[in-house]
Amino acid sequence: MLLKLDDAPDSQIPQLPQQYISLSEADHAIQQAIVAQLDNAPLRLINTSTGRLCDRGAQINAFMRSMEYKELSSSMTHLSVQTEPIREVITKYFSWVMLSHTWNNEEPLLRDVQDNDVYTLNPIGVVKLQKFCKLAHDLGYRWAWVDTCCIDQSNNVELQQSVNSMFVWYRRSALTVVYLSDVLSSSQPGALARSLWNVRGWTIQELLAPKILLFYQADWTPYLNIRSSNHKGSVTIMQELEDSTGINAQALVAFYPGMRDAREKLQWASCRVTTLQEDIAYSLFGIFGVHLPVIYGEKKQNALGRLLQEIIARSGDISALDWIGQSSEFNSCLPADITSYTAPSCTLPSLSEDDIQKSVSTLRDVVAMEWVSKLYTLLDNLSAPRFANSRLQLPCITFPVTEIRRNNDAGFFTYNVKADGLQDLLITTEDRLVQFSPTRRTRQSFLLIRPWNRYDLELPDFDDLNFDDLEALGSESGSSSEPDMRDLRLIVRLGQPFGALLLVQQWGGEFKRIASDNNIIAQVKDATSVDSMMDVRTLEIL
Repeated sequence: MLLKLDDAPDSQIPQLPQQYISLSEADHAIQQAIVAQLDNAPLRLINTSTGRLCDRGAQINAFMRSMEYKELSSSMTHLSVQTEPIREVITKYFSWVMLSHTWNNEEPLLRDVQDNDVYTLNPIGVVKLQKFCKLAHDLGYRWAWVDTCCIDQSNNVELQQSVNSMFVWYRRSALTVVYLSDVLSSSQPGALARSLWNVRGWTIQELLAPKILLFYQADWTPYLNIRSSNHKGSVTIMQELEDSTGINAQALVAFYPGMRDAREKLQWASCRVTTLQEDIAYSLFGIFGVHLPVIYGEKKQNALGRLLQEIIARSGDISALDWIGQSSEFNSCLPADITSYTAPSCTLPSLSEDDIQKSVSTLRDVVAMEWVSKLYTLLDNLSAPRFANSRLQLPCITFPVTEIRRNNDAGFFTYNVKADGLQDLLITTEDRLVQFSPTRRTRQSFLLIRPWNRYDLELPDFDDLNFDDLEALGSESGSSSEPDMRDLRLIVRLGQPFGALLLVQQWGGEFKRIASDNNIIAQVKDATSVDSMMDVRTLEIL
């Protein structure tokens, strides 16, 4: 069937497009817009007008009966199909509000609200739900989502989909309301920082994912009576959160998920707690942009291990190996608990460009360039770190340990450690190490290693150096061999202190990491002795 323009003389309608569209074409465009909108929407939402829980089919049916649909259909009967107006109407109609909150002992579940009007339920245990839905409705939103009753937690498939999609749901929400049940209306600045909400595991993504966020106190009034349309624009609130969470203000306001700066993100989550131990890892899936199986009952170490393995395997970033505490049973290079990331990452002094250039000029006269070039080639040819099946393939520079002696003065598990090519070290660990010396050897083989990570070493690509840099170095040294300068810059970097790992070899030839209670900071004895850094290989660590 075709919808035609009213019969009229041609002279009266020259300004109208001479086009006809079918009902099926218009409906198809509308359906496509609905599918695109709901593709990143929660599986169920509460209709804030009726108080009814609706799946996607019920939401679509409601739209087809709505005035918005009638007006949209009517507007297209005389015009060509234009996707942008359709998208705007669909986006507005199906937009939703998310609730971020801490659970109490009487939260309504799916079975409690299904086929019921939430506004007419017995107030016991559902007041928060009712107040939230009413607030969303008063703010002009038709749909609302609450984790306690909009997910079928007895359905493993749905639960897994929800856990892996929740970050996107908060991200795409028109608004996220944070309800602070323990913050009174009379509270002063700082109450948000002290709220239980601010230390829960799941709320970190509920803080970072949304673009628009509003905080409400126990009586459902805006936090500190700041009545803006988006509290992410409040300097007062963002500063309070930055101080209390350690998350920089830029990330709080405009966070982008992914594996960049993995160590920093792990530190953000290191002091947060969850009711179920596996959730400390599951709650970070969206932060890192990963999708993994949800296996409740697998225990914390395995859940955290799978997450860290995925980060390293996909990104090659080994900053997740920078921790102190106890090793995980999943893999000895990973921590048993996320609290091992509480301390800031190991920061070492960095050289200025002037210092690097001076050192390069000095080294040029005292090192064998053949060895320097060979070392550069060895490191440049190393593959990225690989992590799979709980085994880590880690490229590194290795230094054989020649002596381990317990230091009786420094503590029961503190050891003096000597290694070829390195200055002597003091290492504290909960593990009892086998003591040995050159005169009393041991069957166990120990290594101190420098994990190879080009990014962490801050080694710039040689092509990034400009002509002035080349000319300056060339004039100082009397030569301007580009490969030589590139290789010497590497030696300068390798001569600086670095975060080391202590490994012990297993019977099958693999290694295990020996966890330390402090960062192990090592340094080569002599940067001019390039041969002491030539043991470059990829180790398999269990």
